[in-house]
Amino acid sequence: MLMLLVLTALQIAPAPTGDSRLYVVGTNDVLAITVFNQPQLSGKFAVEADGTFAYPLLGRVVAGGLSVRAIEDNVRERLAARYLANPQVSVTIDQYRSQQVFVMGEVRQPGPLQFTGSMTLIEALSRAGSTTERAGMEVVIVHSSNGAPATIPAPGALNETDTIRVNLQNLQRGAITQNSPLRPGDTIFVPRAETVFVSGQVKNPGEYVIRSQMTVRQAITLAGGITDRGSTRRIQIIRIVDDKETTIDVDQQKPIQPGDTIVVRERFF
Repeated sequence: MLMLLVLTALQIAPAPTGDSRLYVVGTNDVLAITVFNQPQLSGKFAVEADGTFAYPLLGRVVAGGLSVRAIEDNVRERLAARYLANPQVSVTIDQYRSQQVFVMGEVRQPGPLQFTGSMTLIEALSRAGSTTERAGMEVVIVHSSNGAPATIPAPGALNETDTIRVNLQNLQRGAITQNSPLRPGDTIFVPRAETVFVSGQVKNPGEYVIRSQMTVRQAITLAGGITDRGSTRRIQIIRIVDDKETTIDVDQQKPIQPGDTIVVRERFF
């Protein structure tokens, strides 16, 4: 289901609209430089640890901390000043290696991803192998202020000005505005879905993912329904209240809470 969500969103997501020439180049990025009618000046050039790369005729060229556009302008101006009349220079990123985003939580391949100049939430989730079956329907994006990895604070300490919450179910339904653009250093956190346990006289006892406002009846349905030996009138919820285990007699319309254990008792006769 969640794999389908990601694939569906990828199909409906528009192509990134960001200007790749504004990408800020860093160490280990590889530049592709083309000079029209000058094959000896065209090729791929890796940015080294000092933020420069070696280029024919010009020697060391500064790239680290500059945008692709600024590097392109610099190469063009330096070639025009001494070597070529009106050179036509194009600079693009051949390999993005200096910047990353980080995907954590309920994804199949958590960890860092190379930031590719213009990346969206769905692209990042896809590259992380999509969400797992245990993922919730909300994703938290924590923006980095300086390109360093953003940390996930405790829920009560989230600074909402630096945090975006995305409902993946709404995204699947066509809310493309929630396909948030990412920045270098952003952290994407996919929390685990809330669950309940269903036990006793049900066909498939076990742990099940729940959604908001779910009832006892709906949770029992997830567990395959009540067996022939089960009683619709002998249903209990075991719930932790103030750190104490409490047993509550309920009917099937009772709302459930995350962490509840629903027990369907056997019929008396």
